[in-house]
Amino acid sequence: MPAKLKKLFPAADSLANQISYYHLMLLLISLPYDRFYSHLILISYILHTLINLRKAEIKPMLTITNIVLASVFFVTVAGTLYSINKPEAFNEWAKQITILLFPLVFCLNPIDIKKYRNNLLLVFAISSTVAILLLYLQALRTIRFYHFPLSALFSADFTNHNFSGPLEIHATFFSMQMAIALVFLITELLKAETARYKALCWFCCAILAAGIIQLGSKSVFVSLLVIINIAIPIFLLKGAGRIKYTAVTLSLSVLIITGIYRMDNLKERYITDLKTDLGKAKAEELFDPRLARWQVAWKLAVQSPVIGHGSGSEIGLLKERFFEARFYRSYLAGLNAHNQFISFFIKTGTIGLLVYLGTLYFGFRKAVFRRDVLLFAFMVIIATVSCSENFLDVDKGIFFYSVFFSLFIFSGRDKTAVVTA
Repeated sequence: MPAKLKKLFPAADSLANQISYYHLMLLLISLPYDRFYSHLILISYILHTLINLRKAEIKPMLTITNIVLASVFFVTVAGTLYSINKPEAFNEWAKQITILLFPLVFCLNPIDIKKYRNNLLLVFAISSTVAILLLYLQALRTIRFYHFPLSALFSADFTNHNFSGPLEIHATFFSMQMAIALVFLITELLKAETARYKALCWFCCAILAAGIIQLGSKSVFVSLLVIINIAIPIFLLKGAGRIKYTAVTLSLSVLIITGIYRMDNLKERYITDLKTDLGKAKAEELFDPRLARWQVAWKLAVQSPVIGHGSGSEIGLLKERFFEARFYRSYLAGLNAHNQFISFFIKTGTIGLLVYLGTLYFGFRKAVFRRDVLLFAFMVIIATVSCSENFLDVDKGIFFYSVFFSLFIFSGRDKTAVVTA
């Protein structure tokens, strides 16, 4: 076993901190799976924190950082005051409460998150690799059972939501998790000292990259191109090392994009579907394009541009507008705006939208100041996915935002050293 893996089981800390560490480890491992496990582990972690609470070890809670981290939840609470659908608004409270809880728990629990950050992320990366392998195994078993050719693995039956289906998780939300794991492993590769650990990182990177392509999330794929080819060399490398790294990653990116273009199903998913999403609505199409739905959602939002229509109002109001626009497929499916920025604009107006934009600015600023490439990667993923999904309306998206935003902010160090070669 590589020495790095042996350090994943610390014994030099207090018993309470060790239990906290294992709670966080299990929480990260549980993220791709049924939300029951994540919620159960979080409740257990909170109870453990309260049982072992020591006044002298409590960190300040009423800080600008904590307010910003929980700002999305506060906006939802404020939007409830004038909501036209208060039951749904309170439902949003219930889903987004973790956005408030994580910063508070990190303040109440004395565990040194900075000390264990890499350990936790390594466990998360390895468990994410296992999750992808399980999905591939399930796909191969299905192919064998129905006597499909192996090439069927890359057909529509085994990509995007059909690939993540066995875990019952949205393909984009799963891809967001896998992207963080992949970026972390790439940063580990750049500083790995032993051949065995490098081999482990290379193997996990290959599996995660294949899984992300299989999941077919265009927004996460674009995020990774930016992070891997631009952010990582700027944040972590300099001199000859930066040139060498960039040459390799750009070459691999071109090969991957070429491969996607040559495979009919992947080409349809990444290129044809993108053109459809950004095109005009057509009666013969099975789905209404995102751009057309954004236009309908935007017209709804500008009817109350300052404070919006209130929390919990989006889907009900959009259904009416979709019906009027003859977007019957979107009406029957009860679709939301599929754009986090427009969603804030509809529910809480310009005020809510500015709060969210300010939160994103806060995260990017912290990442640049600290030269924290993982926080920067997280912010790029959040900002990009916000253009195509309402991820803060769904449990998996909310947990991803809550866990990693607080984890990266509380575990951040001043500045990361750059690698010269």
